[in-house]
Amino acid sequence: MAGKKYYVVWNGRKAGIFSTWAECERQTKGFKGASFKSFPTLEEAEKAFNEGGNVTKTASKSTTSKKQASTSFEAIEENSISVDAACSGNPGLMEYRGVNTKTGEVLFHYGPVFGTNNIGEFLGIVHALSLLQKQGKNTTIYSDSMTALSWVRNKKANTTLVRDKRTEELWKLMERAEKWLKENSYSNKILKWDTNKYGEIKADFGRK
Repeated sequence: MAGKKYYVVWNGRKAGIFSTWAECERQTKGFKGASFKSFPTLEEAEKAFNEGGNVTKTASKSTTSKKQASTSFEAIEENSISVDAACSGNPGLMEYRGVNTKTGEVLFHYGPVFGTNNIGEFLGIVHALSLLQKQGKNTTIYSDSMTALSWVRNKKANTTLVRDKRTEELWKLMERAEKWLKENSYSNKILKWDTNKYGEIKADFGRK
Protein backbone atom coordinates (compact mmCIF):
# COMPACT_ATOMS: atom_id res chain seq x y z
CA MET A 1 0.00 0.00 0.00
CA ALA A 2 1.38 3.39 -1.03
CA GLY A 3 2.27 5.81 1.76
CA LYS A 4 0.60 9.14 2.38
CA LYS A 5 1.54 11.92 -0.03
CA TYR A 6 1.21 15.69 0.02
CA TYR A 7 0.77 17.64 -3.18
CA VAL A 8 2.30 21.09 -3.64
CA VAL A 9 0.72 23.33 -6.27
CA TRP A 10 2.87 26.36 -7.09
CA ASN A 11 0.91 27.39 -10.15
CA GLY A 12 -2.72 26.38 -10.59
CA ARG A 13 -6.25 27.57 -10.00
CA LYS A 14 -5.21 27.83 -6.37
CA ALA A 15 -1.68 27.50 -5.04
CA GLY A 16 -1.11 25.55 -1.86
CA ILE A 17 -0.50 22.17 -0.23
CA PHE A 18 -3.16 19.50 -0.70
CA SER A 19 -3.50 16.18 1.07
CA THR A 20 -5.13 14.22 -1.77
CA TRP A 21 -4.50 13.77 -5.48
CA ALA A 22 -8.12 14.69 -6.21
CA GLU A 23 -7.64 18.13 -4.66
CA CYS A 24 -4.38 18.64 -6.53
CA GLU A 25 -5.94 17.54 -9.81
CA ARG A 26 -8.81 20.01 -9.40
CA GLN A 27 -6.29 22.84 -9.23
CA THR A 28 -4.06 21.68 -12.10
CA LYS A 29 -5.95 19.58 -14.65
CA GLY A 30 -6.42 21.62 -17.80
CA PHE A 31 -4.66 24.62 -16.24
CA LYS A 32 -2.12 26.15 -18.63
CA GLY A 33 1.36 26.16 -17.10
CA ALA A 34 0.37 24.13 -14.04
CA SER A 35 3.30 23.53 -11.68
CA PHE A 36 3.00 20.89 -8.97
CA LYS A 37 4.72 17.92 -7.33
CA SER A 38 4.06 15.28 -4.69
CA PHE A 39 6.08 14.83 -1.48
CA PRO A 40 6.15 11.98 1.06
CA THR A 41 5.96 14.23 4.14
CA LEU A 42 4.19 17.44 5.07
CA GLU A 43 7.50 18.95 6.20
CA GLU A 44 9.05 18.43 2.77
CA ALA A 45 5.94 19.79 1.08
CA GLU A 46 5.93 22.94 3.21
CA LYS A 47 9.64 23.51 2.58
CA ALA A 48 9.19 23.13 -1.18
CA PHE A 49 6.11 25.35 -1.23
CA ASN A 50 7.86 28.13 0.68
CA GLU A 51 10.91 27.95 -1.57
CA GLY A 52 8.76 28.13 -4.68
CA GLY A 53 8.94 25.85 -7.71
CA ASN A 54 9.71 26.29 -11.36
CA VAL A 55 9.28 22.84 -12.90
CA THR A 56 6.03 21.00 -13.39
CA LYS A 57 6.05 17.40 -12.17
CA THR A 58 3.49 14.70 -12.48
CA ALA A 59 1.89 13.44 -9.30
CA SER A 60 2.40 9.78 -10.20
CA LYS A 61 -1.03 9.38 -11.73
CA SER A 62 -1.66 8.02 -15.19
CA THR A 63 -4.46 10.55 -15.67
CA THR A 64 -2.01 13.46 -15.61
CA SER A 65 -1.62 14.83 -19.10
CA LYS A 66 1.71 14.85 -20.91
CA LYS A 67 1.34 18.58 -21.32
CA GLN A 68 1.19 19.07 -17.58
CA ALA A 69 4.19 16.82 -17.09
CA SER A 70 6.45 18.72 -19.43
CA THR A 71 5.59 22.40 -19.13
CA SER A 72 7.36 24.88 -16.87
CA PHE A 73 6.24 28.31 -15.75
CA GLU A 74 4.75 30.16 -18.69
CA ALA A 75 5.77 33.62 -19.82
CA ILE A 76 4.57 36.53 -17.71
CA GLU A 77 0.93 37.42 -18.20
CA GLU A 78 1.37 41.08 -19.08
CA ASN A 79 -2.35 41.79 -18.75
CA SER A 80 -2.06 41.55 -14.98
CA ILE A 81 -1.55 43.46 -11.75
CA SER A 82 1.67 43.11 -9.76
CA VAL A 83 1.60 44.00 -6.06
CA ASP A 84 4.43 44.60 -3.63
CA ALA A 85 5.14 46.18 -0.25
CA ALA A 86 8.12 47.94 1.31
CA CYS A 87 8.83 48.29 5.01
CA SER A 88 11.55 50.21 6.87
CA GLY A 89 12.12 47.85 9.78
CA ASN A 90 10.06 44.92 11.00
CA PRO A 91 7.76 46.35 12.06
CA GLY A 92 8.26 49.84 10.67
CA LEU A 93 6.85 52.30 8.19
CA MET A 94 5.16 50.22 5.50
CA GLU A 95 3.49 50.97 2.19
CA TYR A 96 2.15 48.86 -0.64
CA ARG A 97 1.09 49.37 -4.23
CA GLY A 98 -0.29 47.66 -7.29
CA VAL A 99 0.94 48.35 -10.81
CA ASN A 100 0.10 47.37 -14.36
CA THR A 101 2.60 44.58 -15.00
CA LYS A 102 3.13 45.59 -18.63
CA THR A 103 3.39 49.38 -18.31
CA GLY A 104 4.37 49.90 -14.67
CA GLU A 105 1.49 52.36 -14.22
CA VAL A 106 0.62 52.67 -10.51
CA LEU A 107 -3.01 51.58 -10.07
CA PHE A 108 -3.22 52.03 -6.30
CA HIS A 109 -0.98 52.95 -3.39
CA TYR A 110 -1.43 52.92 0.39
CA GLY A 111 0.79 54.21 3.19
CA PRO A 112 3.16 54.74 4.72
CA VAL A 113 1.74 53.43 7.98
CA PHE A 114 3.33 51.49 10.84
CA GLY A 115 3.15 47.78 10.06
CA THR A 116 5.02 44.85 8.49
CA ASN A 117 5.94 43.82 4.98
CA ASN A 118 3.76 40.69 5.11
CA ILE A 119 0.71 42.75 6.04
CA GLY A 120 1.38 45.10 3.14
CA GLU A 121 1.72 42.19 0.70
CA PHE A 122 -1.54 40.67 1.98
CA LEU A 123 -3.46 43.94 1.76
CA GLY A 124 -2.06 44.59 -1.70
CA ILE A 125 -3.50 41.34 -3.04
CA VAL A 126 -6.91 41.93 -1.46
CA HIS A 127 -6.91 45.54 -2.69
CA ALA A 128 -6.27 44.26 -6.22
CA LEU A 129 -9.03 41.64 -5.93
CA SER A 130 -11.53 44.22 -4.71
CA LEU A 131 -10.57 46.70 -7.44
CA LEU A 132 -10.87 44.08 -10.18
CA GLN A 133 -14.23 42.89 -8.86
CA LYS A 134 -15.59 46.45 -9.07
CA GLN A 135 -14.27 46.69 -12.63
CA GLY A 136 -15.70 43.29 -13.56
CA LYS A 137 -12.29 42.03 -14.65
CA ASN A 138 -10.80 38.56 -14.29
CA THR A 139 -7.23 39.87 -14.42
CA THR A 140 -4.34 37.83 -13.00
CA ILE A 141 -2.54 39.10 -9.89
CA TYR A 142 1.14 38.52 -9.13
CA SER A 143 2.80 38.61 -5.69
CA ASP A 144 6.30 37.56 -4.68
CA SER A 145 5.22 36.79 -1.09
CA MET A 146 4.45 33.17 -0.24
CA THR A 147 3.25 34.32 3.19
CA ALA A 148 0.74 36.75 1.71
CA LEU A 149 -0.49 34.14 -0.75
CA SER A 150 -1.05 31.76 2.17
CA TRP A 151 -2.90 34.41 4.19
CA VAL A 152 -5.20 35.19 1.26
CA ARG A 153 -5.83 31.50 0.69
CA ASN A 154 -6.74 31.05 4.37
CA LYS A 155 -8.69 34.34 4.49
CA LYS A 156 -6.72 35.32 7.60
CA ALA A 157 -3.74 37.62 8.20
CA ASN A 158 -1.75 35.54 10.65
CA THR A 159 0.28 38.44 12.00
CA THR A 160 1.84 39.01 15.41
CA LEU A 161 1.78 42.80 15.03
CA VAL A 162 0.83 44.40 18.36
CA ARG A 163 -2.52 46.16 18.23
CA ASP A 164 -2.24 49.62 19.78
CA LYS A 165 -2.96 53.25 18.92
CA ARG A 166 -0.19 53.27 16.35
CA THR A 167 -1.46 50.19 14.50
CA GLU A 168 -5.22 50.45 15.04
CA GLU A 169 -5.90 51.87 11.59
CA LEU A 170 -3.96 49.05 9.93
CA TRP A 171 -5.68 46.41 12.07
CA LYS A 172 -9.08 47.71 10.99
CA LEU A 173 -7.94 47.56 7.38
CA MET A 174 -6.80 43.93 7.84
CA GLU A 175 -10.16 43.03 9.37
CA ARG A 176 -11.97 44.60 6.42
CA ALA A 177 -9.74 42.64 4.05
CA GLU A 178 -10.45 39.37 5.87
CA LYS A 179 -14.18 40.13 5.84
CA TRP A 180 -14.03 40.83 2.12
CA LEU A 181 -12.31 37.50 1.44
CA LYS A 182 -14.91 35.62 3.48
CA GLU A 183 -17.88 37.33 1.85
CA ASN A 184 -16.73 37.42 -1.77
CA SER A 185 -15.74 34.87 -4.37
CA TYR A 186 -13.36 35.47 -7.26
CA SER A 187 -11.92 33.59 -10.21
CA ASN A 188 -8.80 35.71 -10.67
CA LYS A 189 -5.56 33.76 -10.74
CA ILE A 190 -3.18 34.81 -7.96
CA LEU A 191 0.28 33.66 -8.95
CA LYS A 192 3.67 33.56 -7.25
CA TRP A 193 6.08 35.85 -9.08
CA ASP A 194 9.22 33.90 -9.99
CA THR A 195 11.94 36.37 -8.96
CA ASN A 196 14.76 34.01 -9.94
CA LYS A 197 13.44 33.80 -13.47
CA TYR A 198 11.99 37.25 -14.08
CA GLY A 199 13.85 39.54 -11.68
CA GLU A 200 12.15 41.82 -9.18
CA ILE A 201 8.38 42.04 -9.37
CA LYS A 202 7.18 45.05 -11.37
CA ALA A 203 5.67 46.73 -8.30
CA ASP A 204 8.97 46.59 -6.42
CA PHE A 205 9.85 49.83 -4.61
CA GLY A 206 13.56 49.42 -5.43
CA ARG A 207 14.83 49.89 -1.89
CA LYS A 208 16.80 46.68 -1.40
